[in-house]
Amino acid sequence: MKTVNIHEAKTHLSRLVEEAANGEAFVIAKAGKPMVKVVPLEEAPLEKPKKRRAGFLKGYAQVPDDFNTMFAKEIEEMFYGDSK
Repeated sequence: MKTVNIHEAKTHLSRLVEEAANGEAFVIAKAGKPMVKVVPLEEAPLEKPKKRRAGFLKGYAQVPDDFNTMFAKEIEEMFYGDSK
C-alpha cells in the first residue's frame, strides 16, 4: 500500500482520490507517521425514498370555488379589449 505525505496529498488530491475510488487504497502520513488510510467506499444499498404525507397543510390554504375561472373577464379584456 502506497504512503504519501500530507503535502503531496494536498497537491495531488484529485488523482489520489480517483486512484482510491478505483481500488488503490493509500495512507496519508505526517512526518513519516501514518495518520489516515484512504479506501474506496463500498456500494451503499439503495435507500427507500421518504414517504410524503398527503394533506399535511390541510386547513392552511383554501382554494376558491371559482379557481378555474378566476380573472377570466380581465384576461379576456387584455386580449380582445374592453367590450363596453
